[in-house]
Amino acid sequence: MNSLFILAPILVPFIGGISLLFLKIREERIREIYSEIIVILTSVCVWLVLVYGSRDPVHIYSFTDGFSINFRVDGPAMLFAGMISVLWPFVMLYAFEYMKEAQHRRSFFAFYVMTYGVTLGIAFAADLVTMYVFFEMLTLVTLPLVVHYQNHESMFAGRMYVAYCIGGASLGFIAVVMGTLDGGGLFIYGGNLGGVFSPSIMRIMFLFGFFGFGTKAAIFPLSRWLPQASVAPTPVTALLHAVAVVNSGVYAVIRLAFYAYGPELMLGSTEQIVCAGAAVFTIVFGAGMALRERHFKRRLAWSTVSNLSYMLFGILLMTPEGLLGGLAHMLFHSVIKMVLFLCAGAFMHVTGKEYIYEVNGVGRKMPLTFALYTLSALSLTGIPLFCGFISKWKLLEAGFSSGQAVGIAGAAALILSAFLCAMYTLNISIRAFFPMRGRDRSSDLETGDAGVRMLIPICVFSVVNILFGVWSGPVIAFLEKIAQGLI
Repeated sequence: MNSLFILAPILVPFIGGISLLFLKIREERIREIYSEIIVILTSVCVWLVLVYGSRDPVHIYSFTDGFSINFRVDGPAMLFAGMISVLWPFVMLYAFEYMKEAQHRRSFFAFYVMTYGVTLGIAFAADLVTMYVFFEMLTLVTLPLVVHYQNHESMFAGRMYVAYCIGGASLGFIAVVMGTLDGGGLFIYGGNLGGVFSPSIMRIMFLFGFFGFGTKAAIFPLSRWLPQASVAPTPVTALLHAVAVVNSGVYAVIRLAFYAYGPELMLGSTEQIVCAGAAVFTIVFGAGMALRERHFKRRLAWSTVSNLSYMLFGILLMTPEGLLGGLAHMLFHSVIKMVLFLCAGAFMHVTGKEYIYEVNGVGRKMPLTFALYTLSALSLTGIPLFCGFISKWKLLEAGFSSGQAVGIAGAAALILSAFLCAMYTLNISIRAFFPMRGRDRSSDLETGDAGVRMLIPICVFSVVNILFGVWSGPVIAFLEKIAQGLI
């Protein structure tokens, strides 16, 4: 009974997505209603599992001795699964409007729904093997979404996506096998290694695992695939860059660092410095690349590269304070970046334009879209009264209080990145509302803001952004319990 109960949120969208592929529903409205029902039902199942699910591992299937599929509901699972269960139904609503004129809509929504279930498999994984199986499945099920337009640019992005993610997963597989053989397969806060192999060997295995799983989190030098994948439809890039794929990479590193190999093994080691140093460099590198990028969605994608390493930096400090900052930014960045991508998609959908210089003056015709974009840009920069300030402050505190040189360097990188973030996000808002004389492009735009189904998610997540910023106490208290291993 426990097995079926915890499997429900994984199987419902997976079976529902497959049925969308094979059921020839010709009426578009019926297909949309069916898809939304599946997603909402999945979210209901998620919350039932979060409230009533087993806090002990639930065994599902064994490949062989020591390698099996197991699920469990613990603190990180509650955060990740709960987060995506709220975001997914709203983004699905946005997708109906965005994709109404697109081709291959049946396959698009089928894989879009299935991706939900696979991501939940990662969230509820109780050990390294289970997490790895669903981690690989996520690459395969999102590939059709990346190449949806089936043009040259999309196919090139798809090949790059697969090469990077499967190549990275190969590195991660080494860490999974060695961690499992050493007795650390099951996730236990503080690490679960049995001491079969020497600490120096296991630290090297962690290095493989970090860069392997970190590929999906776009760690340098394995970050090029993420901006390239922005050729996909905006509902897909919102998933890739704000929820499913990239956060799965961060989530896997959390599991590896705090629940398998453990901070005690890694803290103060050369391998920890190498991994944390890579994250610190990526923070500045991604922000710099975003500043020079002229394509709207690719600029936001490079911003995601930078912000993912904010999370990785906090995790790799190997302290509860650092983990708290990483978890907070994982949650708050998802809300912020979702709004930014959905606003960019609304602009592209309404105007048919893609580049930042084409935004000049458009804010006057799309005032709500660009006003909400500006609020999220302020939050991402780290302005008080928005949730982005809360998570960045926690990361700065963790960096300075860690007593580690890499912590001080990371805090400095965060401050520099915040200045760059203000430049590359607010520059778009200024262009939208205050174009230079002779460069106003709003005269070419006959319509206004996007349709209601696109605006509802943007408005909802904007309210959440402000709510978390002014009333973050309960959320931070919950995240502190996770960071201390209390839930």
